[in-house]
Amino acid sequence: MSTSDSMNDYDKGMVNRRRVLGDAWVDKSLANSNAFNGEFQALITRYAWHEIWGRPAFGDKTRRLMVLSTMIALKAFEEFAMHVRAGLDGPLDSRLTPEDIKEVILQAAIYCGVPAANHAFAVAGDILREKGLLAATP
Repeated sequence: MSTSDSMNDYDKGMVNRRRVLGDAWVDKSLANSNAFNGEFQALITRYAWHEIWGRPAFGDKTRRLMVLSTMIALKAFEEFAMHVRAGLDGPLDSRLTPEDIKEVILQAAIYCGVPAANHAFAVAGDILREKGLLAATP
């Protein structure tokens, strides 16, 4: 039995969660876990991060793009921002470029609406400027 076979679903999910979001973000999230939300944190680690992100059909880059699009559709811009940052900072094989993010937002403009895309461009633009990937506007 390999080490990965002996890991439980939570541990497998945590490996994926750390790979996709980075240790700093996951550590911050876990530090905010408490008696009220702890079961939710465990649930999303097992199901979202193991059962979904651990599926072999799509790689991390494809899943990152799908999540960005979904967050725009839901107008969940805090989560959108988190996943933009994680995508820009992720491992090289799944790292997103500003061009990738722009294409997702343009696609979302048609299927999710111009106001949602407009806000997504503003959020992503702020992050790109913060990271030095987009020139500051005058």
